[in-house]
This record gives sequence, structure tokens and C-alpha cells, in this order.
Amino acid sequence: MTKMTVAQGQPLVWGRRTYVMGIINLSKDSFSGDGLGADIPAIVEQALRFQEEGADFLDVGAESTRPGSSPISAEEEIRRLVPALEALSDVAQVPVSVDTYKAPVARYAIEAGASIINDVWGLKSDPALAEVAAEAGVPIVLMHNQEGRRYNDLVPDVICSLKASVQASIHAGVPAENIILDPGIGFGKTPDHNLEILGRLSEFKEMGFPLLVGTSRKSTIGFVLELPVDQRVEGTAATVALSIAGGADIVRVHEVKQMVRVCRMTDSVVRGWRPEGWEHR
Repeated sequence: MTKMTVAQGQPLVWGRRTYVMGIINLSKDSFSGDGLGADIPAIVEQALRFQEEGADFLDVGAESTRPGSSPISAEEEIRRLVPALEALSDVAQVPVSVDTYKAPVARYAIEAGASIINDVWGLKSDPALAEVAAEAGVPIVLMHNQEGRRYNDLVPDVICSLKASVQASIHAGVPAENIILDPGIGFGKTPDHNLEILGRLSEFKEMGFPLLVGTSRKSTIGFVLELPVDQRVEGTAATVALSIAGGADIVRVHEVKQMVRVCRMTDSVVRGWRPEGWEHR
């Protein structure tokens, strides 16, 4: 894939290596138990650590998306997000993504320094989000999600839904090179669905867009390994490596240091990536 996206003035050339997106949760209701709330020093500290560990993006979210969580208003989400994004704009040396599905929130987030929109509903909750991305000229991640977990044919159904999200984005004026797709591991899917999608990522790559995959600490890993959320790093590492082998261009993770290492090792096999100075070894 040679298509290039620009985020915060930084070119992202797809296919050379895997990009790592570090998760910064502001919600105390996060499934992973790592929500930082309004603790700005802790948010900045985590961002700086993620950068030092090799994160290519910081993904900041203020509303929990775990199954069964209670939604919050756009006003409350803005109140939580903006101070954090403004603080990060002073220290972030990598693009910052805002994890929201609400157009008003995205507008404020971009004004506060975010340069990517990450929509867990793929425009199905708020189609106006595409207009925000188009007007701001920022990339948008379109994730598959749905109410319930019934499918006629899992992968074709998910692909069909993502195609509808893509068409809605393009119709709103988002350039194709600013669209990133996410199959939505853990959203509207059973554990078996999640495992099947992981094994069939190549079919999503055929759509011709960069692919983001988020498996970090998710419940499917817990079910397979019979482990709680704080003991899933090895399972996450396995799914990250498999995602890259299946064509993932971005992996969204909690443990940045460990997953950067997994990405580099996997990229060395899958993508032919080599560290600087390799030719002298």
C-alpha cells in the first residue's frame, strides 16, 4: 500500500511498518481500569512516557465504550476532554487522536489540538462527524459497531457496514486518503466472532484502506486465557502479532513499550522492516 495520510503535518506512509497508538483513558469507567479522570499531571506523564516508549499516536477518550457503560452528554465529554487535550498540545510530539462519536465534541477537540478523529460507531451514531473531519482536513477512523451480535454472514456483513461508512465519509467530503478502517474487535461481536475476524483480516485489507486493530486487554483474550484484565499482556502481544501478519497498519494498545517491541519484531518478518544501522551488523 502506497497511500499516504498526513496527521498534524506528519506523513504516515502505510505498509512500511506498523504504527502504535497509545490509549489514554480519561473515564473512570474504563473496562481496563486505567482511567485517569481529570488528573492533568498524570495524563501528561503518561503521554510523555508513551512517546518515550515509541508510540506514534496518542488516543484520548473521555467516555467509556465498554459494554453496558452509561453514555455521557457532549457537554460533559467536552468538559473532560478539552483541558487534557490543551495540556497535551504543549508536550505531544506525535499526533493526538480523539476517541469520540459526537460531532460537537470532535469540533472542540480539534480546536484543542487533536488531529485525528476515532469514531467507534463509524458515523452510525452521528453522521455529522464526517463533515467535521472534512472541514478540518483530518483523518477519521471508522470502526464497525452494531447493537446486538447477530449476523447473516459475519465478515461480509462487517465489510458491507464499513463500506457504507466509507461512502458516507466520501460523500461528506473526506478524501479517501484520510479514511482508516477498524473492524471493531469486541464491539457487537461474540468472542468467536472476534477470533474469526482476527483470522480474516486480509479480507478487510482488500477494501484498500489502512487498517487499525484494537485487541488490547479485551475480554476475548480473558476468555481464552481465563485471566483478568491486568494479566492479558501476553495475549495482547499474540493478537498484535497476528493482526500485523493479517495486514494491520495501526495497533491500539495500553502497554506501549511491550507492543512496540512486538511490532518491530513482527514487522521485521512481515514487512521487511529493519532498524537503523542494520547494514553494519
